[in-house]
Amino acid sequence: MNYLDFLKSSSKKFNSIVCLGLDPVLEDIPLDLGTPGKIIEAFYEAILDKILQKKVYPAAVKPNYAFYAQYGLEGIEALCKVISLYKKEGFPVILDVKRGDIGKTAEAYAREAFDFFDADAVTLSPYLGYDSIAPYSEGYPDKGFYILNKTSNKSSGEIQDVVCGDMPLFLHVSKKIVDWYCAGMGAVVGATYPEELERISNLFDESGKHVPLLIPGVRKQGGSVEEVVTILKKYGDAEIHRINSSSAINYAYKKHPDMNFDDAAVRALDELNNEINVILR
Repeated sequence: MNYLDFLKSSSKKFNSIVCLGLDPVLEDIPLDLGTPGKIIEAFYEAILDKILQKKVYPAAVKPNYAFYAQYGLEGIEALCKVISLYKKEGFPVILDVKRGDIGKTAEAYAREAFDFFDADAVTLSPYLGYDSIAPYSEGYPDKGFYILNKTSNKSSGEIQDVVCGDMPLFLHVSKKIVDWYCAGMGAVVGATYPEELERISNLFDESGKHVPLLIPGVRKQGGSVEEVVTILKKYGDAEIHRINSSSAINYAYKKHPDMNFDDAAVRALDELNNEINVILR
């Protein structure tokens, strides 16, 4: 099964297109278990157990490498454990590393992501051109590769919106994604820029390629779930896309102090699933 097929099957299996970001911030985790590694593992294992108990699922998970690496070797060990726990239950794992290098260095990063961490997909920067993408897409053709296209951060336009010829740079990147396309080739497009999301979606649709989108920026960053899902519905194949939410689910207990952190997280996940699915129907 290639990555695109994995996305489709997991969406149907879990009745979701939500990607749950797994980004540990020790100061926000309400557990006192000693070492950072133990705290991180216990936190995400408790949320996973509650997901399985309540039968409220995401359709992928996305651990961000930096949130684990900041805690040193213990953090990396915790990342391995978290990936293993969620993969065991059939969730696609997107390792958010935003790598962008060439040659032997890119090959080494690809082996790290897929052979060591056992991820199903990675996030990649296109700034160095196809030389930085090929070690992933050609070396691991059944995996997923999300190219940074139009990111959700406020200053993304400083570079991504620069007009080159007759179009902004982010559309040139979209065209390169079409040129480089394989079954796992996707794009990162922020929910905070719905007009750009629609332009990119239209370009991919006209190309005839099935390009899965990873869409961060809803909830806390201000992106509208309704706007995003309405756009995805317009172009069809919604099951291949993933709308990411991290802290709004991870730390939902802050809005619900009467609830345990795992119950609050699953409640927030359920609310996001329901909001999306109502629009998709």
